[in-house]
Formats: sequence, structure tokens, C-alpha cells
Amino acid sequence: MFPEQVERSYSLGIYPALASTLRTLTRWVPFSLGDLLYAWVFILLLVGLVRLIGVLYRRELTRARLVLMGCNFLSTVLSIFIVFQLMWGLNYHRLGIAHQLRISKNAYTREEVTALAHQLINKLNECRRQIGDTALPGPPLDTLYREAYRSYETASYEHEFLNYRNRSVKSSLYSGIGDYVGFTGYYNPFTGEAQLRTDLPRVLIPYITLHEMAHQLGYASESEANFVGFLAAKASKNVYVRYSAYLDLFSYAQGEQVRMYGKEKDYSQFEAMILQNRSLLDTLVKRDRKEIREFFYKRRNRISPAVSGLYDQYLKLNKQTEGLNSYNEVVGWLIAYQKKYGKL
Repeated sequence: MFPEQVERSYSLGIYPALASTLRTLTRWVPFSLGDLLYAWVFILLLVGLVRLIGVLYRRELTRARLVLMGCNFLSTVLSIFIVFQLMWGLNYHRLGIAHQLRISKNAYTREEVTALAHQLINKLNECRRQIGDTALPGPPLDTLYREAYRSYETASYEHEFLNYRNRSVKSSLYSGIGDYVGFTGYYNPFTGEAQLRTDLPRVLIPYITLHEMAHQLGYASESEANFVGFLAAKASKNVYVRYSAYLDLFSYAQGEQVRMYGKEKDYSQFEAMILQNRSLLDTLVKRDRKEIREFFYKRRNRISPAVSGLYDQYLKLNKQTEGLNSYNEVVGWLIAYQKKYGKL
């Protein structure tokens, strides 16, 4: 109800100091403290469930005891909710990047999305030619984390609000279940750490890191985190970081093309659009994209859609009405940014 006050007093006041302090405390630990916290909560829930089953088995569950257990559970959930809001969640209600860059994300046309997709193709081809080698390099993870930090450092010269200090980016302890839970990275608001899945194709890691670091800076919206990650990548002196960002952004742009052309129900135009994009892409870019698609195709399962559905509802409850599709809304930010600044 009060986004101006949230922006001024919390997102630009209390939160930066709080988040920086958390990162200072957790950055020195080589593993994710947040993941251990999640494990501890899971164990507590499991113990509570076992105790409840024991009470039911012994037929000791009275109405008074049931009410007490319900009140205790509700109290715990509400306490966690309040702490979550104070430590990060209020950022869902800020003015955000639109206010800071003085841009507005308006409706866009199919032609504008197509033009954006072609520009991203040009960026992709340019970056891939600079990388040169047939096979993409696979830098160490910590090297990529450092490059992401440097990207924000460079971007902050133009946009002071992107000033990032005290890097706390960790490899997730739960990468092995990433296929089932459906995550590539996540931010823990209780410890200030950004966690990344480490078994992904290495070229995806830089942009995912930039996205999670944007969450650390207080951009809660997924589309804004994507866009802020783009601003950092664009400023990067490392071509591998820029290539990682443009790969993901082109996928969003082409996905939006598919959606918009699909609404027209004109198969000939739809097919022509796909063929045109394919013809414009460099051969090595097409090969890289194919390898990424094959990686995720091999790891399809029936559990991930259900978990993704829960996260979709979480996003909708936090003012992201498009749910998981809110990631794609970065297309609107890119078009708005280009209209004002004339560049990508």
C-alpha cells in the first residue's frame, strides 16, 4: 500500500545494511549455512510429524491438545512470515528498477519483440566469435562468482544503486535434487547467501549468479532480477559473462515470440519466424543451445512440474501475478530500456 515509503525507508535504508551485514557474516564459510538451516527445519518438521503419528497411534489426541498444537504451528508460521518480510520480503512491495531508471514497462508489439530477438542474436553471435574455440570453456565456479562480482562493480559506475559489497555466493548442497525441485539458483533471506546449482552447463552459471546477486541487492521480482542481471552482464569486461546473459535473454525473447505468434494461429508465420531466427544464429551458438536443451531434456521428471506449481503460487502471492511466467517479463524491461537509452 505504501511503495514509496518501502522504497525509501526499507529497500534503500534498512535492507542494504542488513543484507550487507548478513553477507559479511556468511561469506567466510565455504559451504551454505542457509542450506543447513533448511535441513534443520526439515528435520524438525519430520520429528514433529513422527510425534503426531505417535500421539494418534496411542489415541492421546484430545480436542484441547489439537487446539494447542494448531495454535503453536500457526504461531511458528506467522513468526517465520514476519521475519521473512522484515529481512527481505518487503522488497516485493518497493518501486524498484522502474523508479530508479525512470522507465516504465508498457505493452509491446510482436514487431518490437522480433526486433529485440534479432538484436540479441547479433549480441550472441558477436560474443561467440570473441570466445572463438569450438568447445566452450569451463572456468572454475569461484572464478565465475568473482567475475559476477566484478560485473556489478563495473555496472555501479553508471548505476550507483548496483553497488554490491561482501560477496556471499555458494554452491548449493542440494544440486542433486535440482531436477526434481526445479531450481537453478535461489536466495536465502535468513542468511543473505545466494546458492547456485553446480551441475548445470557451465555457461549458464554466470547469468544465474548475476540473477541471484540481484536478489541480494533487494530486487525481489524475478523479472527485475533478470533485468538487473542483464545490466551487470552488459557492463562486464568478460565476454563469457555477457554470452551467458544473452543466451538466456534470447530464450526469453524467442519464447515471447512463440507466444505472440501462437496467438495469431498462423502456422506459416510461426514457422517462418523460427526459421529466420535459426538462420541468423551463428553455427556455434546453435550448437551451444542444442547442448543446453539436451541437458534439461534428459533430466525431465514428473515431480518437478508439481513443485514448480507450488512456486508459481508463491510468486503470485507476492505480487507477481504471472507466476513462473514473470521471469519472461524481462522482455518488457529490455524493450523499455532500449526505447529510453537506445542500446542493449
